[in-house]
Amino acid sequence: QVQLVESGGGLVQAGGSLRLSCAASGRIFSNYAWGWFRQAPGKEREFVAAISWSGGHTFYTYSVKGRFTISRDNAKNTVYLQMNSLKPEDTAVYYCAADEYPSGDYSDYVKYDYWGQGTQVTVSS
Repeated sequence: QVQLVESGGGLVQAGGSLRLSCAASGRIFSNYAWGWFRQAPGKEREFVAAISWSGGHTFYTYSVKGRFTISRDNAKNTVYLQMNSLKPEDTAVYYCAADEYPSGDYSDYVKYDYWGQGTQVTVSS
């Protein structure tokens, strides 16, 4: 079993930065792919970013490109999401997820096998 715990959310003014962390425990394999998703009130869960098992490939939804950076530290079983130049529309609950059998379709949330409980990010204008 794999457990994921997110941290680092909070309230920040527009233009500010936050760094989310996702610590994994349990049966973790370095070949997992990792993703960040978010869900705002009344909206569907949305893909934000993903990173391949090697860390050599990263993927972002268009609205966060150039502002967010996903990274991983396999030695620490931790994935990060550095969020800069935050906007009010980034307000959501952010979830990290692990894909045990990555197939290359990183943006589809149904492909992910394990999920964290989420961390709230609120950006004020």
